[in-house]
Amino acid sequence: MLRQALRQFSRLQWTSFPSRVSLAAGSQVSPLAPRTLSFSTSRRRDIMEMTGFTDEQLTVHEAIKQICSNFPNTYWQERDQQEKDPKEFHAALARDGWLGIALPEELGGAGLGISEATMMMQTITQSGAGMAGAQAIHANVYATQPLAKFGTKEQLETTIPNIINGTWRTCFGVTEPNTGLETLKLKTVATRTENGYSISGQKIWITCAQVASKMILLARTTPLEEVKQSSEGLSLFCIDLERNQPGLDMRKIKKMGGRAVDANEVFFDDYKIPAETLIGEESQGFKIILHGMNAERCLLAGEALGLGYAALEKAAQYARERIVFGRPIGQNQGVAHPLADAYMKLEAAKLATYHAARLYDSNDGSVPFHAVGVACNSAKYVAAEAAFTACERAVLAHGGMGYAMEYDVERYLRECFVPRIAPVSREMILNYVSEKVLELPRSY
Repeated sequence: MLRQALRQFSRLQWTSFPSRVSLAAGSQVSPLAPRTLSFSTSRRRDIMEMTGFTDEQLTVHEAIKQICSNFPNTYWQERDQQEKDPKEFHAALARDGWLGIALPEELGGAGLGISEATMMMQTITQSGAGMAGAQAIHANVYATQPLAKFGTKEQLETTIPNIINGTWRTCFGVTEPNTGLETLKLKTVATRTENGYSISGQKIWITCAQVASKMILLARTTPLEEVKQSSEGLSLFCIDLERNQPGLDMRKIKKMGGRAVDANEVFFDDYKIPAETLIGEESQGFKIILHGMNAERCLLAGEALGLGYAALEKAAQYARERIVFGRPIGQNQGVAHPLADAYMKLEAAKLATYHAARLYDSNDGSVPFHAVGVACNSAKYVAAEAAFTACERAVLAHGGMGYAMEYDVERYLRECFVPRIAPVSREMILNYVSEKVLELPRSY
């Protein structure tokens, strides 16, 4: 089990690390890894201050960093420029059991929390993989949470293990072009048939749909005008994406950043799915996905943090090495101070992020749901803004070379807009805090 392997991993001496360590049953570290990996205190430390994290979080950080070391910046530059899926990266994480980090041990997962999953996602983006690396596995980590909690015995015994081991990749089908953030007004319908349901409608911005075998789909099973409460009438399904089956069409969206992973419009036209694909009770789908929304806020916050730290480390290195007028440009306060300010913003956002994740993991019902929501939404907001500041200033610190692909910071800047926009906009988070904390009238 991955959890047991993590305990064993954490007991190893940091001065040496065997070249092949089992992190999950039957798995091994990639043979591409160096024969010996040094964790001596003389090596360059992470730019992020690591004080205060748990042993498990630190262990996750080191183990994921080791896997990511086999995928250098050149790998991600190539995947970005060629719009080529990072299937090798996904396979490496699946091989060592990491896609099940926050899933129950009885289902083959590690049984760890969103705190550890957030650390994993942050370490991925911070390694140079950026948002593309995170998005390659993002849905596999969080979209499976509702399935693990509300799925049938058959769904749990077949779907979850195959997602964890990488046999099946998954995507999350919620957003629609004509409803946006108005999730309760989704128009994609699932109509009852003799053997299951018929799906008709359209989803948009569905990440990894081109390579996914499964989709966690939210669709309307009761017309909006017939429900007693607006939160009813939506149902959640775990469906197969059968490309050869009539009624399914997927079209890639050309986009600004994260080009290594595909984003799509998905069209359903009388697409047939069996009855056993339903997750939980019919018409309770919105309440079911609420189980994973706060978790996703934490993961996005962690991904934003990693991106910001990666950009800032690149900028600091360049500022130390670039000599102009006989001195490193980092000696000039006009360069140094904006970077130092960006660092402090990231550190503050880090505290908010892991506070929110800790609240989410430890909440036994004693913390009001809206308090957890405020913490998770606030963390996502401040982390996304801090990442944007760091990425923008990293490009500016590089001057003209910040515009060149080989220095990576232009890729980070293109990608840092994702956590500012998704899965919920900055403005909606401000609306939420205005209403729930400041008790101001609802504006929407």
